[in-house]
Amino acid sequence: MGSLDRRRFLKRFGIAGALGGAAAVTHAVVPHTHQNGGIALAQDDGHDATKRPEMHGGHMVVGEVDHARNGFSPYEILTDFDGGEVSTDTRGRTVREYEFVAVNKEIEVAPGVFFPAWTYNGRVPGPTIRATEGDRIRIQLVNTTEHPHSIHFHGFHTSGMDGVPGQGEALAGETFTYDFIAAPFGTHLYHCHTLPLVQHIHRGLYGAFIVDPKQGRPEANEMVMVMNGFDTNFDGENEIYAINSIAFAYAVKPIEIERNALQRAHVLNITEFDPINSIHIHANFFDLYRTGTSLEPDEFTDTISMGQAERHMIEFTYPEAGHFMFHAHQTEFVDLGWLSAFEVK
Repeated sequence: MGSLDRRRFLKRFGIAGALGGAAAVTHAVVPHTHQNGGIALAQDDGHDATKRPEMHGGHMVVGEVDHARNGFSPYEILTDFDGGEVSTDTRGRTVREYEFVAVNKEIEVAPGVFFPAWTYNGRVPGPTIRATEGDRIRIQLVNTTEHPHSIHFHGFHTSGMDGVPGQGEALAGETFTYDFIAAPFGTHLYHCHTLPLVQHIHRGLYGAFIVDPKQGRPEANEMVMVMNGFDTNFDGENEIYAINSIAFAYAVKPIEIERNALQRAHVLNITEFDPINSIHIHANFFDLYRTGTSLEPDEFTDTISMGQAERHMIEFTYPEAGHFMFHAHQTEFVDLGWLSAFEVK
């Protein structure tokens, strides 16, 4: 079977979607090998029925992603907030320093499915930068690749720190140091802004930039969820969807949380080729803080749709133990990897 065209695949197997057609998905979609840059799929009338793949929410996932080979794990990325190397400048401000190395790297985004990524520090998404409003941020970008790259931060900074061609771009083999004050507080984003922009972002040059308010927030279990997609055959359509890059990762191994404990998730949409992504949690509602720039919630809901580069902070608590799904509410995205779950203890 050749490279996967997602829409022809879904039409061919008549998938009704994971929400209303779990049985159809169970028998139809079994990603298992890498062929020509796409996903090969075992069919109901062709795969070995003696094998017992992982089954979650109607999906059967054959094999496992080698996180050690990738050099990063979605389970670590979920709670890995990087405060940098901390010092104090002559004005008494907290300084947080980082080194980002732009490097080309093949990564496995689903079992047996590999993608030629462009990365910051060998991972997709890149490191989650965390600071407090008013901190001074210094990031040295070391470009080891044959392409120019940059880091463009969503937030306040001078034009020279904008991370665009001619203003904060590191050419092949060069370095550039970004130096700015973290503001405003909120759930923010950074990404390469070198042209062609779609290629530099889609290949994996992006990450979360979390700026805490000076007065802080209530204690919570915090997570970062970067919604992304991968066009594995470069036809302008994504064949894989995920949060934190690995399809079905948090369905195969659900995120463990404690009941009655406040959960805070920073959710970012950096999906290329699709103008809208979304997140829906089961059996619960959440407080929505749009862009994370307020201390009081803007809305109480269970589903939000997000445009490209849109990001929000959500807070919720599960009062009962159990297994609870969360996923995109574009069912095609669910079928192709954006399906996750919480295991509430």
